[in-house]
Amino acid sequence: EFRLQSGTAAIHSLCMRILLILFLGDGCLWKEAERVTNSRMAGKKVKRYTEQIEVGTQNHHFVLKDFSRLLDCQIEKIVLFLLEKQGLLATRLSNLGEQHHALIQQSDGSRISELQEAYRAAGQELLRLLFFVEMNAIGVRKILKKFDKRFGYKFTDYYVKTRANHPYSQLRQVFKHVGFGAVVGAISHNLADLQDLQNNKGNYISIYDQPAFSHPDPVIDSIKSAVDRLSNSTNFLHFLGRHAFIMEEELPTPSEDECLEQRYHFMSLLLNLANTFLYMVNTYIIVPTADDYSLSLGAAATVCGVVIGSMAVAQVFSSVYFSAWSNRSYLRPLVFSSIVLFLGNTLYALAYDLNSISVLLIGRLFCGLGSARAINRRYISDCVPLKLRMQASAGFVSASALGMACGPALACLLQTKFKIYKLTFNEETLPGWLMALAWLVYLLWLWISFREPHCETKENLVPNEVTAGQLANVAVENGYTQPLLMKIEAKQQDEDEDQERDDAEEASQEIHKPVTSIVVAYRLLTPSVKVQLFVYFMLKYAMEIVLAESSVITGYYFIWPISRVAIFLACLGLTVLPVNVIVGKYMTNIFEERQVLLASEIMVCIGILLSFHIFNPYSVPQYVGSALITFVSAEVLEGVNLSLLSRCMSSRLSRGTYNGGLLSTEAGTLARVVADGTITLSGYLGESKLLNSTLLPALLICVSSIIATCCTYNSLY
Repeated sequence: EFRLQSGTAAIHSLCMRILLILFLGDGCLWKEAERVTNSRMAGKKVKRYTEQIEVGTQNHHFVLKDFSRLLDCQIEKIVLFLLEKQGLLATRLSNLGEQHHALIQQSDGSRISELQEAYRAAGQELLRLLFFVEMNAIGVRKILKKFDKRFGYKFTDYYVKTRANHPYSQLRQVFKHVGFGAVVGAISHNLADLQDLQNNKGNYISIYDQPAFSHPDPVIDSIKSAVDRLSNSTNFLHFLGRHAFIMEEELPTPSEDECLEQRYHFMSLLLNLANTFLYMVNTYIIVPTADDYSLSLGAAATVCGVVIGSMAVAQVFSSVYFSAWSNRSYLRPLVFSSIVLFLGNTLYALAYDLNSISVLLIGRLFCGLGSARAINRRYISDCVPLKLRMQASAGFVSASALGMACGPALACLLQTKFKIYKLTFNEETLPGWLMALAWLVYLLWLWISFREPHCETKENLVPNEVTAGQLANVAVENGYTQPLLMKIEAKQQDEDEDQERDDAEEASQEIHKPVTSIVVAYRLLTPSVKVQLFVYFMLKYAMEIVLAESSVITGYYFIWPISRVAIFLACLGLTVLPVNVIVGKYMTNIFEERQVLLASEIMVCIGILLSFHIFNPYSVPQYVGSALITFVSAEVLEGVNLSLLSRCMSSRLSRGTYNGGLLSTEAGTLARVVADGTITLSGYLGESKLLNSTLLPALLICVSSIIATCCTYNSLY
């Protein structure tokens, strides 16, 4: 039987109850556990604050300061316990080091295995300590988020601003794993040395002299994974995975893991990644020739904005119905997508011989209606096991980047002209014919190889067991918590507590329900998340302006042929992966993500400013350099932005039709629609004014996003 508390009482006691998980696991701090149980007295005091706020008799400022003091107290206890455990672990490793040295001096090989197991046991102890810190870091984030949501304060802004950057910050001790690196190094290099000694190689290989050398021990791999999760200082693979913005629950249940293992099928995942690649090729293969195709059909060159943007317009709607369709099936929407894309590309190619701009636009609309990127994201989120999800997410981003580069490159190779019967094949129609053939081949491969997942989807999953970690998650999301220490006296609970238990059970079910409407999804967005979605809109707008009008601008100012435009766009696309390598491996390990975010926004703004045609003549170095700065900065910004979004969004947005991936897709697609519409409307001013008239809105949006980011900077934690 559990006793439930609500409101700030639950928030106040959460950190200490997470501590209790580790205390009981050690089996040695029952006195401390009893003291934690007595903290309910303080919880009642905070509960009275909640009641007084509701009736308007308590001062908000006093509650804010008092709650800060309570949270400071709990974080201090976390940090002191952490330091105590680190000291004990260091002493243990020091003793093992002395035994290791004696073993080497005596050349006693019989005790090597025993010493290796002792180091592994120390590694397991470190893993428990890392889990302790991770649980508390998640708890602190959710405490701050829940306080803001429940009371309407900007408590997170105040608390993080005053605590995170203080020279004696204890909050930083929780989020920055101080001292763990040295412990990991001690365990790792001693295990490697013992393994080398056991193999009788006779030579000493230091992990410090050769960083690439490491002992392939499961304990070390587990510790490294735990440290990466805790610190968010991720490698390239993890950074790419976050770039994909595959929303996932923080603490999946065992039943979900088992279900995912049953649903996973490698060939089906590969087909989803192939769909992503082909769609990105389909999007960008027509960009170098869109203006010439419009001229061939009797329209203005700037109509290329409508031609390119019509695909994005249709994608706004297709993302929603494909996301809803994926609740029931994955194969059928993918088959439908392939058929629609085959028809769309065929119509696009036939428009030349039919001499109809309407057929051209209808073809591109069909291509947008076939956009299955929501399916691709959802499949990775719902059908790939957690241990493989980051690799699959990285594959999604890599496939997108490769398709973005291959599209213009293929357009460069299709510089030929011939006729078969009455059908014309030239640089304008060949992209359509080629993609129609590609989607036909893909459809056959899909029908033969794709396996429909049969296990129940996430949306309908109701876990049968709730772990301690999940209880903490439900508690913070819904304002309830359950003590982890059961007592015989709990049987004598009154009727009010029974009612609270019923409420908590309903809350536990509510947290697993997916969002059912766009209105509910919008209500779950905090101000900082809304700002991040606006930043995503801004960067997609800037990128689309650079890409979509490139053929018109370069043709007007530099008289570039199609092949040169295609090479330029392909080179821009090829920068995606190298840039993510730099950001994922280095920048996010040196700087905070919010710092990289703001710096990237400023660089996008600088790139836009440098693009303006102010002085004559407008040179190739100015255009190429400014476009490169804008595009690369936007790529950096996209990865960091989606990484922050994946942490800040509500866990309810990881499931259902209106998930976080759909919201980000819609924001980016709307940005492309607006950008392409801006290009077309600016075309009425003439090609000489096209560049400046499209860059001005981009500059205003960029400046607005920088201001909005500065206003919410302290909450991006």
